[in-house]
Amino acid sequence: MGTLRIVLINRGERLKGSIIAFIEIVFWLVIASSVLEGWKQDAFKGLAYAVAYALGNYIGSWLDEWLAFGLSSLQIVVPTLEETKKLSIYLQSLGYGITSIDVKGRNADDHCMLLMMIKRKNLKPVMDEIQQYCPAAMITVSDVKAVRGGYIRSGGKRHSALNK
Repeated sequence: MGTLRIVLINRGERLKGSIIAFIEIVFWLVIASSVLEGWKQDAFKGLAYAVAYALGNYIGSWLDEWLAFGLSSLQIVVPTLEETKKLSIYLQSLGYGITSIDVKGRNADDHCMLLMMIKRKNLKPVMDEIQQYCPAAMITVSDVKAVRGGYIRSGGKRHSALNK
């Protein structure tokens, strides 16, 4: 619960994070007090608590991926300008908002970087779509805390990010 709470708060989901914090501390008070009460006589209690704590962290990180709250920013660099334009048109045809920026590569080659803002729950399908359409694309992903303006694709339609 602590892992999920921290992730939610870091993503700007303060109310959800606070509700989880309340539940977490109630559980902690009940469980920790029973472990602390007799752990010297029964070392298994301490070991079980430590294992449960580690397992909780693992499950919390898995839940974060499964629930996928928030937004992600994708930065996509494609080897050639021609491929970049085709990929941009393709992604726009799927309803995604695309911004392109002229960039220089390692050897001062001209490239375009495509920028996309998507819901985190759509990250894997979008990345799979990009890799299938352009296997040579380099994709970096960043978590986004806040967005103002622009468009976020939702359910096959584009919606203003201001309404989300």
